Amino acid sequence: MQRNLFYIVFLTIFLTLGNVKIYSQDLAKKKETFPAKNQTTPKTTTPETAEKKQDTIKLDSLKKKKTFLDGKVKYKADKYAKIDQKKKLVTLYDKAELYYQDIELKSGIIVFDYQKNEVYAGRIKDSAGVYTQSPVFKQGSQVVEPDSIRFNYKTKKALVWNSRTEQGEMHIKAEVTKKENDSVYFMKRARFTTAKDIDNPEYYFQASRVKLVPGKKVVVGLTNMVIADVPTPIALPFAFFPMSEKSRSGLIIPSYNDSNTRGFSLQNGGYYFALSDNYDLAVLGDYYTNGSYAMRFQSSYAKRYKFNGNVNVRFENLITSERGYPDYAKTSIYNIQWTHTKDAKSNPNSRFSASVNLGTSKYYRQSINQMNIGSTLNNTLSSSISYSKTFNTVPQMNLSLTATHSQNTNTEEINMTLPTLQFSVDRMYPFAPKDGVKKGLVKNINLQYNLKAENRIATKDSLFFKPQMFRDAKLGFQHSIPLSTNFKVFKFFSATSSINYNEVWYFKTIRKQFSDSQNKVVDVEVPGFDAFRTYSFSAGLGTTIYGTFNFGENKKIQAIRHVVRPNISYSYTPSFSKYYDTYDADGSGTMIKEYTRFDGGIFGAPGKNMSNNIGFSLSNTFEAKVTDKDSTKTEAKKVMLLNNLNFSTSYDITADSLRWSPMRVSGGTQLFKQKMNVNFAATLDPYAINNAGQRINTWNIDNGGSLFRMTSANMTLNYAFKSGEGDSKDKENQQGKRNGGRTDDLFGTNTDLSNRQDSQFKEDEETGEKATEFFKYKLPFDMNLAYSLTYSNNKREKKITGNSLMISMNTDLTPKWKIGVSTGYDMVQKGVTFTQFRFERDLDSWRMDFSWVPFGTNTYWSFFIGIKSGVLSDIKWDKRNQPDRTLR
Repeated sequence: MQRNLFYIVFLTIFLTLGNVKIYSQDLAKKKETFPAKNQTTPKTTTPETAEKKQDTIKLDSLKKKKTFLDGKVKYKADKYAKIDQKKKLVTLYDKAELYYQDIELKSGIIVFDYQKNEVYAGRIKDSAGVYTQSPVFKQGSQVVEPDSIRFNYKTKKALVWNSRTEQGEMHIKAEVTKKENDSVYFMKRARFTTAKDIDNPEYYFQASRVKLVPGKKVVVGLTNMVIADVPTPIALPFAFFPMSEKSRSGLIIPSYNDSNTRGFSLQNGGYYFALSDNYDLAVLGDYYTNGSYAMRFQSSYAKRYKFNGNVNVRFENLITSERGYPDYAKTSIYNIQWTHTKDAKSNPNSRFSASVNLGTSKYYRQSINQMNIGSTLNNTLSSSISYSKTFNTVPQMNLSLTATHSQNTNTEEINMTLPTLQFSVDRMYPFAPKDGVKKGLVKNINLQYNLKAENRIATKDSLFFKPQMFRDAKLGFQHSIPLSTNFKVFKFFSATSSINYNEVWYFKTIRKQFSDSQNKVVDVEVPGFDAFRTYSFSAGLGTTIYGTFNFGENKKIQAIRHVVRPNISYSYTPSFSKYYDTYDADGSGTMIKEYTRFDGGIFGAPGKNMSNNIGFSLSNTFEAKVTDKDSTKTEAKKVMLLNNLNFSTSYDITADSLRWSPMRVSGGTQLFKQKMNVNFAATLDPYAINNAGQRINTWNIDNGGSLFRMTSANMTLNYAFKSGEGDSKDKENQQGKRNGGRTDDLFGTNTDLSNRQDSQFKEDEETGEKATEFFKYKLPFDMNLAYSLTYSNNKREKKITGNSLMISMNTDLTPKWKIGVSTGYDMVQKGVTFTQFRFERDLDSWRMDFSWVPFGTNTYWSFFIGIKSGVLSDIKWDKRNQPDRTLR
């Protein structure tokens, strides 16, 4: 059938072209036979003259008619393809498809009129009389799904009834659509929405007239918002919606709120700058009627296969109450965050990364826009910026440059290294062959070189980046050269031995002297270069012992395997008393006290006393081999009983008394398919204590006690469970971790009030589930549980100093309803810890959530309902009640 159509089209073109007359040769003959009037015929004709005459012959001035098709037509249909040569129609019926140039048309019926250059497409009825197989018209990247369509493939114009099209996140349906050209559509009685079901949307905007420029903009006339097919009083006389696939600059509409202490406010308003495809910038601000204001700058950047990152800078000027009132307070807070990640494939030998979170210590506790409970309860902010490079030489060399920052938000103390320089040369084996196995005492001798330089700063929040902060900086260099080897002893024992040489350079030292004015000993800073050198020796001997207890292959527990790793070590460090001096402690002139001028240095000071210690450690692991519940499995299943059970202590040979150090016992295991982590530790002291709580050189058992006195113990239990498949790590709170809080939701979830589009829970779209049922026979949930117990008995107090349980749970009551709770109980303080309730309702295109902290210093509630899509994210209602804080 397709071949017949091709013959018909070819015949039509041939007949059309056959009507064209060719005049070239006839005109030439006429001009030679009948000369023009008053023109004489030359008697002789030269070749030059003949050539000129031949050149003056005119070509045919009539243009050839173009074919009515500019390309091949491909088509197919399930039931039939009918060709009417008289009416010049081709009819395709049932699952019809037509392809012409960049046009694709699929429909129940297609009529191709090659005389009028038009194509008609529409639906057909099935056996039940229901219309099916709606047309799908595609031209380039534009797709339209109407009930019927009429298209002229010459003029590219079209008339469409009940068209459905997608422009980014926007779905548009119009009763009548006129396609003017490839870039302009006019629509009549159109509705547009972000709902997935365009025929039965939860909400839509009804417009009488619409002009659509695909991929660029939508301009509408009188528009009314309709929710659940009920018109609302929300209307606009006209509107403009940008539809670019790329980011575009534009205003960010603020939200209205109020506070008891700051008055009415407009929050999160500003401007978004789409600077390029690689980076952008959002400038946001808040303003309260009492004068408080906030500014935020947020930028993200990325370059494919190179790097990506984001920067957040926040500043807030907070005023509580009104000037003249007793509760009036004013303060300024700020926070800077920067995250940068470099693609490892871009340059494997060079790496750069950044994770910065610094600012005012009270930022998260006082911020009016970042209600992050996890960060509020946390007391540490940390940052790190590092660059490292590997030099592929022989031996290999590594260089790294790091800047770090650690800030205690309770004490407001800040410790920084600006920067830390590390350089190392890889191990060198001077006595080993270049090729072959390094075996034996001599061949395994190796040495390294390590350099570490730091510029360490310790300051307060109030002095941050002020001149005094840099005056108090401490600079030092540490060189170390370890020389080590390893070898086998009696085949089953592994022996190690090493000699370490260290040299430390300082550029500031101290001198202790008595001050008459202050009547005490003061430290006088002495600038200038100074250094000290130390060395030490260490050796170790260890082995691994395997033991198996077999109970039989027909038993549930077939065998238990015990692995023991005993180790004995020895270390020796001589006395470096030559670096110690004396000073006058009371002003009498008697030099009795000893000190070293290197006290307080960032790499420590040389030791005055000789150290001569023997260390003992014993490591154990227990593993069971059990019969698998699955009868089809032929191999036994391995189950870890104890991941580790460690004992360690040391003996000081040079000490006059109390030679044995307390024994440290630690262990851990995993239960319930490795979902529960249990860790425990205890300190056992063999010596007794006196009435003042001081250790004495008497065995505890000789003092009427047990063999060991347990001075401290602790146990932690963490349990993370998620129903169904998947890992509970998928719900890690990355923003909470970045802010200095936890990765789980034991301290609540993050609520960044500048972006309420994100869900408090894991969305179903990420798991591919479809929420179509009202009630689920499987109830998905996740749970995090943390238990901590601490025991103290240093001075016979026998007291439990910590005993707390924290839990967080999230579940889906229905496919649309999600609830969550984070709470805990402190059994020592006998009170409920931080508690947060979370509720969320999925309204398809909309999202509604409610968060509530009922009691405590962070009491607040918030309610939000808005459209999920970012195109219409300004259509929302956001209401919250923040805790009333006193600024100090």
